[in-house]
Amino acid sequence: MSDIGTRIFRLLLGFPLVCSLLAPTVAAAADLEVTAAQIMPGSGSIRFILYRGPEGFRHEDKAFKVLSARADTISESVRFQDLPPGQYAVMAYHDANGDQKLDLRFGMFPKEGWGLSNNPKVMGPPSFSASSFALADRNSSIRIEMHY
Repeated sequence: MSDIGTRIFRLLLGFPLVCSLLAPTVAAAADLEVTAAQIMPGSGSIRFILYRGPEGFRHEDKAFKVLSARADTISESVRFQDLPPGQYAVMAYHDANGDQKLDLRFGMFPKEGWGLSNNPKVMGPPSFSASSFALADRNSSIRIEMHY
């Protein structure tokens, strides 16, 4: 083999190694199972709103993901799949009238059942920090107690 051929051969052998070193590392995704407990069974659905970071917290239109489950038993669960590691918070509410929003009295007091991850005691508007949790690269589950 000529000197140029040998160089090309060595270059081609090293190419996969160089590519693997330059490729960005991808963090493993995890699933999150969320259970809403102490539901007052009835019409409508339980909406589970997942937030990734404090931006837009409590505003469903700014949620990372939204899932729904039936509201006809005292406990319902959903599974958020393939979530990257990070800080998350979940809000759940009983959308009894099916309008896909948490109905409020006087613009600030929930008229429908609701709950938050970490089940914090709430005085005033809930905060992301009180409700947030770290999700790593393995499957996890949380339980939210509903309040009516």
